[in-house]
Amino acid sequence: MAFLSEMLGRPVTDIDGKLIGTLKDVIAKPMQEFPHPLIQAIRVQRKGETLTINYSAVASLMSPAITLMKRVEDLRPYPGHEDDIFLSRDVLDKQIIDTDGARVVRVNDVELMRVNGTIYVGNVDVGGAGILRRVGLGRAVRWLKLRPNSIAWNNVELLRRDQSMRLRVPVEKIHELHPADVAEILSDLNKLESGQFLAALDVEHLADALEEVEPEFQVSLVEGMPDEKVADVLEEMEPDEAADLLADLPKERKEDLLALMEKDEAEDVRKLLAYPEDSAGGIMTTEYAAVSPDLTAEQAIRALRKLADEAETIFYVYATDEQDHLLGVFSLNNLIFAPPKKRVSEFMSTRLISVNLSDEQDTVAQVITKYDLLAVPVVDEQNRLHGIVTADDALDKIIPTAWKKRLPRFYR
Repeated sequence: MAFLSEMLGRPVTDIDGKLIGTLKDVIAKPMQEFPHPLIQAIRVQRKGETLTINYSAVASLMSPAITLMKRVEDLRPYPGHEDDIFLSRDVLDKQIIDTDGARVVRVNDVELMRVNGTIYVGNVDVGGAGILRRVGLGRAVRWLKLRPNSIAWNNVELLRRDQSMRLRVPVEKIHELHPADVAEILSDLNKLESGQFLAALDVEHLADALEEVEPEFQVSLVEGMPDEKVADVLEEMEPDEAADLLADLPKERKEDLLALMEKDEAEDVRKLLAYPEDSAGGIMTTEYAAVSPDLTAEQAIRALRKLADEAETIFYVYATDEQDHLLGVFSLNNLIFAPPKKRVSEFMSTRLISVNLSDEQDTVAQVITKYDLLAVPVVDEQNRLHGIVTADDALDKIIPTAWKKRLPRFYR
């Protein structure tokens, strides 16, 4: 086997031993019957010009001096193919999404392999050994017996010849990643690459990923998406997260997206947009669990099963009357251990901690911190429940985002 980094810059001579130039690049072509591209040509830098030479004219590619079987004047021009891969230009230093490690890695080298006298592209090296070879320390790699950190070419896909690569993995593999890992990958990609990565996600997973990044970054990620797809994503997002994203979009597009959303979801988001961004009303979510205090414990459990997909957190369940007045609160722990026929009003707590719609975010954060809450209900002057503020949203301005993302997600 040989590595591209050690071959680049080697002298190229013709059949008479006359120096033609130095190796600039190696061209490979994908094969239908074989997963590894076949070497088709070499590019030689020669006195201000570049020669592209058919590999059929090359006597030896993997030797210290690359020799040809013809004189320069007898060489036929390489015709080129639309799907040609220039290994140095198109592959070296390009990024790959490593879904196993939930990270973005860079191609440091390309390994070539000889099979029955024919040379193919074998693997890409994303490890430190490739970096050392790139800076001329190949002997140190061999002396230290460093092994390449390789990814087989058949697990790699070139997305666009002059832009990027990615691992060829099933969409399901990407969907298995935690949304926070997807967000971290997105932060490492440029605009084009992130768009290509997002295209592999369905609406639900895309919504989860967007909720893990800041609104400003969300805006850049959805900038080139069709309005219909963005509207679908907004419907999947928590209302408060969707409102944060819409608030940073141009007014005209914001209204267009709201018009495309389902009526109920759009109304929830419009409600949040009506409050100041840093108020309890602005950061609350309208997706919470509430039941009547007249229900029995077993009736409440059945009701919560129906609400499970709609509520952001059901660690706290709120008791409200027909006019949505907040009457009490209980935890799932209270509910599970309550006798089946016992009414909610008998085991709920009426010592309520709540915040007002107009309270500032700092005030909400102080309440949550003081009483060690996972979420706090948001009420109006008539004590009607409008939503809840979860701990992560309340603490958003108090602790850095990077720290906030490390908080347990048990309240989600």
